Amino acid sequence: MIQRPRRLRKKPIIREMIAETRLSKNMFIYPYFVVPGKKEKHSIAAMPGIHHFSVDELLKDAEKGLKHGVDKFLLFGVNEEKTKDASSSFSNNSVVVKAIKELKKNFGEDIYVITDVCVCAYTTHGHCGILHDDYVHNDSSVEVLAKMALAHAQAGADMVAPSDMMDGRVGAIREILDGDGFENTAIMSYAVKFASAFYGPFREAADSAPQKGDRKSYQMDFRNGREAMKEAMLDEQEGSDILMVKPALAYMDVISNLRTNTLLPVACYNVSGEYSMVKAAAKNGWIDEQKIVMENMHAFARAGADIIISYHTRDIFEKNWI
Repeated sequence: MIQRPRRLRKKPIIREMIAETRLSKNMFIYPYFVVPGKKEKHSIAAMPGIHHFSVDELLKDAEKGLKHGVDKFLLFGVNEEKTKDASSSFSNNSVVVKAIKELKKNFGEDIYVITDVCVCAYTTHGHCGILHDDYVHNDSSVEVLAKMALAHAQAGADMVAPSDMMDGRVGAIREILDGDGFENTAIMSYAVKFASAFYGPFREAADSAPQKGDRKSYQMDFRNGREAMKEAMLDEQEGSDILMVKPALAYMDVISNLRTNTLLPVACYNVSGEYSMVKAAAKNGWIDEQKIVMENMHAFARAGADIIISYHTRDIFEKNWI
C-alpha cells in the first residue's frame, strides 16, 4: 500500500501537528443571568453550575472568571417587571443597564459586554414580541427591540444581540444606533434561531416560557435549512456584524452552510438543553464530561463556527480543558 493514513495518527505529537480544527479561548462567550437586588446568587436547578446573579455578585464572579481568561459575557435580564408592552426591557434603570455600567466601571476594556435583546422575559405572556389579538405583531415588536438595544448601547454595551426573530429588527436596531451616535456598537444577530425543544432549561433560568401557545410563528421551523440561509442573508443585508445559529448541536449542517455562504463571522449557541444533558449524563457516570464537551466544541468549530457561546465555558477555562 502506498497510502497509509494511519502513519499520521501513530503518535500524539504527529496528531497534534496535523490537526485540522483548533480551538482558542478567544472563541468563547459566557452567558450570565442577572437579577435585581443585592447579594443574590441562586443556583438554577435545571442548569447545574449556572446561577442567577445580582449585579454585585456578578462583579465578583466575573472577576474570578477573568483570571482564567473569561472576558466576553452575554447578559440576560431576569425578574424585571413584566408588562404587556415590555416597557421594563428598555428602561434606563433595568438590571441589564446597571450590570453593563458596573462591569465597564470595574473592568473597562478588559472585558467585552454583549447583551441579549428580546422581550420574552419582560412580557406578561412570555412571548418575544408584543401581542395583538394573541398574535405576535412584528413591527410594533421591532420598535420595542430597537429601544432596548439603544438603552444597552447608551449604558456601554459593546455589542447587542437580538434573539427575537422578528422580521427587519436588525435594520431597525442599526438605524436607531447609528442615529444616536452608536455606529460602533456591533450587532450579533440570532440570525437562524429554530423553534427548538433544546431551550427547556433556559426558560426556567430566564422565567420566559410562553403563557399561551408557542413560538413557531416567529422562530424557525427546524425542518428548513434553505430558509435558514434566507434569514441569515437578510440579517447580513440589514447590517449584522456577526451571524449566529441557535441551537448548535443538532444544526451543524446549518452552521456549515452558513460558513460557506457568508464572509461574516459565524457564531453558534451551545444552548441550555445541550448543556444540561451533558451535565446530567456526567453526574450519572454515563459519559466522560470533559471528553464529551471538548468533542462537541471541536465539532462546532469544524462545522464552521468562529465563535462559540456556551455555558461550559467556565469549566473549559478553569479546568484547563483547552
